Amino acid sequence: MLTDTVKKNAKALVAATKEIGLEVNAHKTKYMTVSRDQNTGRIHSIKIDNCSIEKVEEFKYLGTALTNQNSIQEEIKSRLNSENASYYSVQNLLSPRLLSKKFKDQDI
Repeated sequence: MLTDTVKKNAKALVAATKEIGLEVNAHKTKYMTVSRDQNTGRIHSIKIDNCSIEKVEEFKYLGTALTNQNSIQEEIKSRLNSENASYYSVQNLLSPRLLSKKFKDQDI
């Protein structure tokens, strides 16, 4: 039932884009379903007009990690890793020695 709904909506998307002269890029298009039932929608791809649209369990949208479990833990881990990488990349610039030398050289 859920798979039929996803397939119907995907067909409508493809038809609507063709009407205005656009084409859905099947290699970049993916879909994900969120459900309380873990056994729902075990199919991995949908075939529409000789194009296969892949099902994914997680993806990034506007910089936010989304999962089919609707879980925030992956987003928190992703943000912490990103922040740690940023911090360690500028750690040498923030050393007390460099900061104090810079301020000593300025006439305040």
